[in-house]
Amino acid sequence: MFESKNIDKADERRDFMMGHLDVFELPGLSFGVATFEPGWRWSASVKPIAGTESCQVHHNGFVARGRLHFRMDDGTEGEAGPGDLFVATPGHDAWVVGNEQTVVYDFAGGAAEYAKATGG
Repeated sequence: MFESKNIDKADERRDFMMGHLDVFELPGLSFGVATFEPGWRWSASVKPIAGTESCQVHHNGFVARGRLHFRMDDGTEGEAGPGDLFVATPGHDAWVVGNEQTVVYDFAGGAAEYAKATGG
C-alpha cells in the first residue's frame, strides 16, 4: 500500500484563538501542521476547547519556524526552535516565544485529538 498527501490540502482545519491546526490522516499516521501566532499560549487558546488543566496530548514534533517554550506539569521547562525535534508528553503548557509566527509539524498521532473537547 502507498498513499501520500500534500500539506497544502488538509483533511481538516481546526481554528483556535491565535492559531490553527491542519490535520492529515493517512493509514497509521495522524499528522498535524500547527501554526501559532505571537502571543499564543495553550492555556489561553486551547484549554477552553480541550477542557483539561494542561495539554494531555503526546507530541513528537519538529519546529519549522519560530520558538515554543514548554512547561511540564512537574515544573520542568524547555524550548524548541527552528530545526529542533522535540517530545512533549501529556501534561504540559506551551507558548510562543518572541514575535515570530511558529509552525510545528506533529508526527505523534496527537493531531487526531488536538484542540478537541477532552483532548489537548
